[in-house]
Amino acid sequence: MGPLNGLRVVELEGLGPAPFCGMLLADLGAEVVSIARRSSPRDRPAEISERGKRSVALNLKDPDGVEAVLRLCETADVLIEGFRPGVAERLGLGPDACMARNPHLVYGRMTGWGQTGPLAAVAGHDINYISLSGALHAIGRKGERPVPPLNLVGDFGGGGMFLAFGVMAAVYEAQRSGKGQVVDASMVEGSAALLHMQFAMMAKGQWRDERGANLLDGAAHFYDTYETADNRYVSLGPIEPQFYQRLVELAGLDPQEFAPQMDPSRWPALKQRLAEVIKRKSRDEWCAIMEGTDVCFAPVLSLGEAPHHPHNRARGSFIEVAGVTQAAPVPRFSRSDPGLPSAPRPVGSDTEAVLKAAGYADSEIQLLRQRGVLT
Repeated sequence: MGPLNGLRVVELEGLGPAPFCGMLLADLGAEVVSIARRSSPRDRPAEISERGKRSVALNLKDPDGVEAVLRLCETADVLIEGFRPGVAERLGLGPDACMARNPHLVYGRMTGWGQTGPLAAVAGHDINYISLSGALHAIGRKGERPVPPLNLVGDFGGGGMFLAFGVMAAVYEAQRSGKGQVVDASMVEGSAALLHMQFAMMAKGQWRDERGANLLDGAAHFYDTYETADNRYVSLGPIEPQFYQRLVELAGLDPQEFAPQMDPSRWPALKQRLAEVIKRKSRDEWCAIMEGTDVCFAPVLSLGEAPHHPHNRARGSFIEVAGVTQAAPVPRFSRSDPGLPSAPRPVGSDTEAVLKAAGYADSEIQLLRQRGVLT
């Protein structure tokens, strides 16, 4: 089921964006086999990124474990890995080795810095990668230090999603050329791509290269969050004049006082005044007044609240899998609905079945088990 039904993916288990990429592909119907280290705990905590995948546990330090992965590559369309540059090659599972078995294979590589460059071999995390792209510098309040936007911009937005996009572009190309290729996805470059609007606005003189001074970074009174009487928050974003007019009307603001919407010199005073008005009512009271109108309004929901909002419930935006609440697969498709993903499998639970499908005989599997190559 799903638009990627029939796509075969081998994923070398890791952390963060590479497994997220595998989850995106599995959510849409791809057959994703996650290769875990043999020493991985069988009873691991819930990892949403492992939903919908099959799990194989192999000792990749043993040549026979490496050979098993290469055998799986022979019939796969994609391999994805998120190691530091050179690690897969040292394991014997680099692009040359894998594509020698299958010239059509798309080999997706996920790193922070990229496969090349002076920083390629050093450690880093999301916060470092978005620092180098310029994204972190732009996020935060005026006169204050940059604020990490969780690890959404580097790991997942600039990383895992761009890896999935690159992999599927390469699969499409391979269908025409008959040749696979390596996809080098960098979180620095992915997060820089997400800044396309800010770079365009800066080129036109519409964006100042500092925090808290621009239309979309919290400087404008009409694009920010505000505390309510019950110490919760609402978000406002009526950029267009007709939507801004609705805010003025529904919030009971003085039309003359709030007329200079796009005058940055007036933003601080108007923000203070708007904050005073919003603070007079609770979040639910403002929802009753503004939600469902063109004010461009929403309550700021916690992770625990979001699944229960009427809009999210009506669309089934959140699901429960094995007792764990999580986001449903996205996006939606009119015909090839992938259905609900299966729960993450215990580590190594599919090893025997996957190896049999790859052509291993029962006696070979038993020998590998005796030698400690698999569990």
